[in-house]
Amino acid sequence: MENLDAKSISLWIMATIYTIAGILHFVIPKFYMRIMPPWIPYHKLLVQLSGIAEIALGLGLFFPQTKVLAAWGVVLLLIAVFPANVYHFQSRTRKDPPTWALLLRLPLQLLLIYWAYTFTY
Repeated sequence: MENLDAKSISLWIMATIYTIAGILHFVIPKFYMRIMPPWIPYHKLLVQLSGIAEIALGLGLFFPQTKVLAAWGVVLLLIAVFPANVYHFQSRTRKDPPTWALLLRLPLQLLLIYWAYTFTY
């Protein structure tokens, strides 16, 4: 087991967040399908696949043997879902978070990518 330092705690937090986020793809799939751009086909299938990917990557971050590969997977996943975040901002409804929060999420995505990148070496 790794030492319990700030980086290890950060890794466990990230792993937990992505695992839970992946599970939510199956708990509230309509939310994820609604934020997908219309030009992307197979919304339900892609929501399910991205949920499986998030669960697998989140769990992969918990193990030293798969941590680096899982971190690269998170980086790629965050890049892949960025169009959905842009579309969510552009198509916001009253049920969604406030406009400022959706706008803030766009540059925050870069920080999330960097956070995952710190575990790739």
